[in-house]
Amino acid sequence: MSVLIFATQADEHATAVAAELEQLGGDAVIVDTSLFPDRARLIARYETCEHCRERVFLLELDAGRIDLAHVGAAWWRRPQHPTPSPALRRHDHQVFVVSETHEALRGLWHALDAFWINDPGRDEVAHRKLLQLKVAQQVGLEIPSTLVTNDVTAARSYVDARGYRNVICKAFSATEQQWRETRLVREQELAALDNVRYAPVIFQEYVPADVDLRVTIVGDQIFAAAIHSQESQYPVDFRMDMTNTRIEADELPPDVCRRLLELMARLGIVYGAVDLRRTPDGRHVFLEVNPAGQWLFVEVATQQPIAAAVARELLTHDRAAARA
Repeated sequence: MSVLIFATQADEHATAVAAELEQLGGDAVIVDTSLFPDRARLIARYETCEHCRERVFLLELDAGRIDLAHVGAAWWRRPQHPTPSPALRRHDHQVFVVSETHEALRGLWHALDAFWINDPGRDEVAHRKLLQLKVAQQVGLEIPSTLVTNDVTAARSYVDARGYRNVICKAFSATEQQWRETRLVREQELAALDNVRYAPVIFQEYVPADVDLRVTIVGDQIFAAAIHSQESQYPVDFRMDMTNTRIEADELPPDVCRRLLELMARLGIVYGAVDLRRTPDGRHVFLEVNPAGQWLFVEVATQQPIAAAVARELLTHDRAAARA
């Protein structure tokens, strides 16, 4: 049996888990879905006759042919969008090709008899921040007061009611091209508040921190790390000053652990990188969970064996599939 990892070959998290799988005697294959359909191929065939029902799922990659019947587990790490052939000049043709490839690949993944970290459908739903806050509240985790809106009047009312120095604003997502750190609402943000009419913005009460917590969850294992963001040059968002921020292993209260595992179960995901803030008075406030969040920076700083935990989780189910 094989384990598929959906990521680019340059993804350090993917290669770290692949190395752990190989050390444990597993067979890992990294699949870059951006190679489809121009540089990689899929073959999915169903046949029905009087005495047979045949199903064949194959991937053709540069590394060789993969028979998906021999795949027992898969890690939906960070799959890439399909890339159309450069021979296609018209934009509408490119859009059509990407859409068709996306539909074929997603259907193929859902048809696999494999254990997923995380199931692609559940992973997509679990990324939704408004859903995360709802489920976190349901399981008893404390969450910050939150407004999501593209209504200028609602945004101004929210900020004015709390005093703008106690409100942060942030985006739903960020890319290298469009990076958006979490910001305290200051004069500059107030002056630009009319721009929320162009796209919804997340506004939240600012939660004072003793430390930020990155909690990496793999199955029923919880790896908590304290990030001393208040010692950094940008205490609002620890990501902005990672090289100068102290990180160390930490422990969570049992009730917080229980509620986090319940959150994961209700979202239907196996892996998640949870961000919490521990306030100066000892409360644990849930901010978000990223089903494809980074953890190597935590493992390097704390020596917590997260890559090995992901590999073992995959390999346990892969071998169970092989025995079946």
